[in-house]
Amino acid sequence: MRIKELAATRVRYGYRRIHVLLRREGWEINHKRTHRLYRELGLQLRNKTPKRKVKAKLRDDRTTATAPNECWSMDFLSDQLFDGRKIRVLSIVDNFTRVSPALDVRTSYRGADVVETLDRIAATYGRPQRIRLDNGPEFISKDLDLWAYQHDVVLDFSRPGKPTDNAFAEAFNGRVGAECLNAYWFLSLDDARVKCEAWRRDYNEHRPHSSLGNQTPMERAFASGQACLP
Repeated sequence: MRIKELAATRVRYGYRRIHVLLRREGWEINHKRTHRLYRELGLQLRNKTPKRKVKAKLRDDRTTATAPNECWSMDFLSDQLFDGRKIRVLSIVDNFTRVSPALDVRTSYRGADVVETLDRIAATYGRPQRIRLDNGPEFISKDLDLWAYQHDVVLDFSRPGKPTDNAFAEAFNGRVGAECLNAYWFLSLDDARVKCEAWRRDYNEHRPHSSLGNQTPMERAFASGQACLP
């Protein structure tokens, strides 16, 4: 059952990586038994799309978040300054409250930078039980994997080419793009940070959310008993 649970959240992990996770958790099991159980459960990864017209079975046992910090979604957006220099924006949103803990702007991102942002916002928002994210190089880095292991956070990776696996991040990014990135000229990196942070606060505190019965994300958070958020 534990192998099945790990395969459901780390959908691109083969039996070797799942075996490593089992050993980390203290399971006394050798790799041959892990492989046998993995195959008996039918969890083998298919690297190529089958030519026959039959849909592959999906690992679709994800559950809907029912409390704050139960599940976050995380993704990147790209934009540029007025002079053409590229910037990247790390967007994070709580799937239950829709509160955005961070909208962090940098010229470039590495795995260590993602960890730095998560540690910074943990002091205010806490840490999630699970984070949904894609298979970008910053997210599959050793730095983020170690951080998740140390803090008991599950990294729930999307299947390659399936953006709907991270639908909350896609929807939130659409709002950020339409209402913030496309609405302003950014004169410098600091200017972009100030404007994105101002938009994030307005989104959290003032923007009515139709799926929340026109509550703001902050109102949803307070109604759920979450501590005061900036």
